[in-house]
Amino acid sequence: MADVAARAGVSRALVSIVFRNQPGASQDTRDRVLRVAAEIGYSPDSAARLLARGRSRTLGVLLTVHQTFQADLVEGIYPEAERLGYEVLLSANVPGRDEAKSIEALLSHRCGALILLGPGSDAAELDVLGHRTVAVSVGRRVTGAYVDNVHSAENKGVRQAMDHLVELGHRRIVHIDGGRQPGSVERRRAYRDSMRRHGLAGEIRVIPGAHDEDAGIAAGRLLLAERDRGLPLPTAILAGNDRCAMGLLMTFTHAHVDVPGEVSVVGYDDSHLSHVMPIGLTTVRQDALLIAEYAVRFAVERLENTELEPREAVLDPKLVVRETSGPPRPR
Repeated sequence: MADVAARAGVSRALVSIVFRNQPGASQDTRDRVLRVAAEIGYSPDSAARLLARGRSRTLGVLLTVHQTFQADLVEGIYPEAERLGYEVLLSANVPGRDEAKSIEALLSHRCGALILLGPGSDAAELDVLGHRTVAVSVGRRVTGAYVDNVHSAENKGVRQAMDHLVELGHRRIVHIDGGRQPGSVERRRAYRDSMRRHGLAGEIRVIPGAHDEDAGIAAGRLLLAERDRGLPLPTAILAGNDRCAMGLLMTFTHAHVDVPGEVSVVGYDDSHLSHVMPIGLTTVRQDALLIAEYAVRFAVERLENTELEPREAVLDPKLVVRETSGPPRPR
């Protein structure tokens, strides 16, 4: 800033006024300062400026690499943060990198608040974090922790999917769960409850899985191996999420299993994957943009009003019916 002031023939204070877009400098002076700054490659360090004022207008976002729905959430976080005058800094969970390390990286960059997409830390750890800084858990309801929660009503989403399949005439409906990943417990419980509600308790079957393509591939191979031993395929499968459904569809396609003729498949999330598959995926839509907006708003409102207590937003999901679900074929 001192170099700009010297070359433009003005005071450093005037350069500061220009870059803060405050009154006190003529248009000619503004143009000259900005021209000199461009010539020498100077741009103001907004982070340093904010830290000098004792606060940071940066939201740290924790995400997991390759989780497509989280990528959709990030797309919604940026515009809402910018609208409210905040910047976004990302830190990723990857294999071999502990989540605590990813969180500490955000804190070390002096982020004002943290938005955690599907955090895996336990409630006690998140409670400690929530008392250190403003924190929002997205996609996972954390009870007993001092954090905001933003998630969809998993039970309603699964209920819609199960009602759809039963109304089509399906009875042998299998669920591939998401293991310990966010939303998995609620989706698994809702699947079991729906099967009982429809009088199908004897048909309940949960295949352990995860929220990735490998889990869908493994479950598909298991079911095909059982078919080769003379056991019938289920007529419908509710996958833990869209990525799992995609792995399942890939396996069935290679084995020439007709979807939905032989087996209907339903995913969860309505991530962008559901739109790029060769056949449109029936799935439960979580509104990524609305979830992102709530998460950012909760974080910013608590940053700007320290008296606010953590809150919870539960958003309604919606079943989106496409080509992977249909009536069961008579056997």
